[in-house]
Amino acid sequence: MSKIMKLDFNKITPFFVVYLGMCQILLAQHTNAVIPGDFADPSIIRQENTYYAIGTSSEWGPHFPIFKSTDLNNWQQVGFLFEDAPKWTKGSFWAPEYYFHKGTYYVYYTARRKSDGVSCIGVATSRFPDRGFKDQGVLIEYGKEAIDAFVVNDNGQLYITWKAYGLDKRPIEILGCQLSDDGLSLMGKPFTMLKDTRGAGIEGQSILKKDRYYYLFYSAGACCGLECTYNVRVARAEAIEGPYEEYDSNPILSDLDGWKCPGHGTFVEDKDGKSFYIYHAYNKKSHVFTGREGHISELAWKGEWPVFGKAISAKLAYNDSHHDFRKNEEQAYWQWDFRNMQPQIQRQNGQLLLSGKYDVASSAGIALTLRPYSVAYEISTLVLNNNEAIKGLVVYGDENTSIGVASEGDEVVFWVIKDGKREVLDRQPLSKKQYPVYLKMRISPDFTCSAYWKQSNEWQELVVKNYKYAIDFLPPWDRSPRPGLNFKGPQGNEAAFQFFNLDYLEP
Repeated sequence: MSKIMKLDFNKITPFFVVYLGMCQILLAQHTNAVIPGDFADPSIIRQENTYYAIGTSSEWGPHFPIFKSTDLNNWQQVGFLFEDAPKWTKGSFWAPEYYFHKGTYYVYYTARRKSDGVSCIGVATSRFPDRGFKDQGVLIEYGKEAIDAFVVNDNGQLYITWKAYGLDKRPIEILGCQLSDDGLSLMGKPFTMLKDTRGAGIEGQSILKKDRYYYLFYSAGACCGLECTYNVRVARAEAIEGPYEEYDSNPILSDLDGWKCPGHGTFVEDKDGKSFYIYHAYNKKSHVFTGREGHISELAWKGEWPVFGKAISAKLAYNDSHHDFRKNEEQAYWQWDFRNMQPQIQRQNGQLLLSGKYDVASSAGIALTLRPYSVAYEISTLVLNNNEAIKGLVVYGDENTSIGVASEGDEVVFWVIKDGKREVLDRQPLSKKQYPVYLKMRISPDFTCSAYWKQSNEWQELVVKNYKYAIDFLPPWDRSPRPGLNFKGPQGNEAAFQFFNLDYLEP
């Protein structure tokens, strides 16, 4: 078991084109994300020859996707931390942090508390790194916001650090506190490690010890959205409590080539003793449409200060996703807006049956979605059953923003929800009042959408006043829209699908 920043410090020896500045040590050119698609605030751990990474899920359920790899290059999703939200939470599932101690795996995570909406840090434990986690409840509540937990072992004493906001007119701070040996309670009083004296924001910290210094890596600037300014900086101290000295060549990781706003990462050591930093960054072309994607860079040293060297580049940026419900195949890691819908999914007689409950009258209903790896793709399906419900395809942003194509009784409909209001862009009668009906949507690199249907051999387009429909309104501020299957209808109805294909286009 190895995760550098959580081992003995004495043994430690890394659309929208906006160029925001030069960096000191730059990302390798033309890199592909090692975990493409929406995978923000990643944390990593190694178990013998296998690496596990976990990331933010925000408002998507299930919560906190988990991936594994044997080479830091090729990653495969293996599940989620929580299938259901812990009872004390209401949303904003951010910044999960792996830790291993005395035979137990810990994930320290951020969520908003149901009773008051305050962001707190909770903890879950398991005997395994990728399954079986049991929530242990709230560990840290501090100020108006306690987020971004990180745990270190300093000569046998555990410490937990976090970002705190809303501290009686004090600036944002990185705080630390002793942690009990079972990892489930604080000991003593919290102490300040770093203050946001520039007012630029600081968060996403991780700590390494090398020789006589503790190195505190952190992210500064705005994390998310089109106006992000994120970058990685470092400060050092001779004691874990500080005071910390800022590196005069900060930032040590910022924009280059096709990626922008890198940050919020943690470290791992491979079997050869090399150190690597996993973090997120936006693709400059697709940006918020693919979200903050997972990257890994090697850590090196220039004298007594760290630098980031070569970034790992995945061989393939993304793969198509084909799901034929007539076959037994690998699990699709569906996600949905857990705050506003409760999907019911059945596999029966070669079909996927989709129904469920949804809370917002103006919403798309049930949106059963997958993480996209590119801004340019086609999705398609075959609707098998006929009823008055909406049954089809969707690209879902949140409860107020979606676009889709559906069969509704004897019509096919191209629809959009914008600012919570539903509008029909085009409707056409089915050539035969019988099913099945093929549906297709194309998302183009210029952030426009088109919709098609067929009952015979030729696709027919649903036309929107002879112009491409722009979908730049779809992405929420902190996550990417998701393509998938859609159902909306009265209780007792369901949608029956034979397949769901997600085919990527040349961006």
